[in-house]
Amino acid sequence: MRFSLFGERNRLQACLQLCGAICLGVALQLAMYAPSFAQEVPGGCGVLKGGNDYRPDRYKANSTFPTQRSLANMVESHHFTPRVEALIKGESTYLAGDISYTLNKFPNHPRALMAMTALGEKEKTSKPAYSDFSVECWFRRAAQFAPDDPMVRMLFSRYLAKTNRLTEADEQLAVAASLAGDNPLTQNNVGLIYFDMKNYEKALIHAHKAYQLGLRIPTLPDRLKSVGKWTEPIQDLSSKPIKDLE
Repeated sequence: MRFSLFGERNRLQACLQLCGAICLGVALQLAMYAPSFAQEVPGGCGVLKGGNDYRPDRYKANSTFPTQRSLANMVESHHFTPRVEALIKGESTYLAGDISYTLNKFPNHPRALMAMTALGEKEKTSKPAYSDFSVECWFRRAAQFAPDDPMVRMLFSRYLAKTNRLTEADEQLAVAASLAGDNPLTQNNVGLIYFDMKNYEKALIHAHKAYQLGLRIPTLPDRLKSVGKWTEPIQDLSSKPIKDLE
């Protein structure tokens, strides 16, 4: 009987060692795809424990989700469905919970950032019920995660402008403008936000930049004309017009 118990003990130890090796192997495999950083976000906005870049060209592929769209489809089909985005009803939990999940997976998800902003406005609060963070914190987390994403900066500036923090809004928009480079649509969108902030001088500068880069969308020029702030840009014969998108 003693030998039998001894043999059972050995088998149990061997089993535990095997399970430990398997668990370690799984853990190491998951670690290969786990975020490689954790950053404290200023302003009491928690810790960034990785996440995935929503921009397809910046997404880091892995064997489970080889493309940005494959992971985005999984997240959005369960947590950021059309009715969540429209603030009708949560999908797996409360509205802010589903949007929070989406932003934890994709910190710079632009539509999720807009949805969280809209939810805060709907509830008339800076931190929607069941949200992990305040609306401002979600933007700060996105800006820290993807500091070179002009869309995040533009959306953040809109939020700050709506809360009458115009100096901070201008700072975020200046970053967006510097990141815009030769992208005419981004230059145009920066100009539109400046217009909404009633900074017509800067709105005109970016309207001219967009024009010189070939954009021929009339929205921003027409708005500047409506307040008597439009002047025709100097014609650059080397610029090739981009087809009107409207």
